[in-house]
Amino acid sequence: MWSKAGLDADVIRRFRAARERTELTPLAVHDNYLINLASAEPALRGRSIGAFRSEIHRAQAIGADYLVAHPGNYRGQSLEQGMKTAAESLVRATRGLKPGGLTLLLENTAGGGASLGGTFEELAGIRELVAGRLELEIGFCLDTAHCLAAGYDVASAAGLRATANRIASVLGWDRVRLIHANDSKAPLGSRRDRHQHIGRGAIGLAGFRRLLAHRRLRGLPFILETPRDDDADDRRNLQILKDLCRRRTTTHSASR
Repeated sequence: MWSKAGLDADVIRRFRAARERTELTPLAVHDNYLINLASAEPALRGRSIGAFRSEIHRAQAIGADYLVAHPGNYRGQSLEQGMKTAAESLVRATRGLKPGGLTLLLENTAGGGASLGGTFEELAGIRELVAGRLELEIGFCLDTAHCLAAGYDVASAAGLRATANRIASVLGWDRVRLIHANDSKAPLGSRRDRHQHIGRGAIGLAGFRRLLAHRRLRGLPFILETPRDDDADDRRNLQILKDLCRRRTTTHSASR
């Protein structure tokens, strides 16, 4: 829904206390999926800008480290104009706001239709368009399922090496702050956004073992966005990732 109530001061206090007690860090918030900062329709774009500004206020109120956002859909415009529209919307949404410890993260997408962010170049291009115009820092969140669907072969050893090189040259590893860990129901290059449980999709267990072991990725926070029918799904997917990490550590130790 578009309308969201402001956060009660007591709710904020209790949340911050719970976060400190459970040592939850970093804290990442995802913006409302209705928001489209690249929209060619003035009314929708205006509403999106206002909603995104509210998301920033709420994220700062609870002490979030990151606010993750999709770049948007540029239907009705050229790709270049869509990137400019998204950049201008970001400038308008953040005008006059101080960081307050919050970093904005642009998330890569599967690239289907007129969706922005299907290539690392598009993400970097939007960031370059707002360079020096925002008080808030902008980095990147990479989704593993979106990478694969967009044509970045993170499932194979050679493909992961090539993808890591593209990240280094286009985005810069220092700007990648967060990983959305999802397997993909859709195949490589399909441009379809279909998340799957860890190990049951086109990336597979071997692919995730390599992702977790990669020297540039293993120090980053991973967040699950896998299918969820009940709490058991989240626990099972999380346990699989933990087991893959342990196997990696055990294998490494045994080989030394």
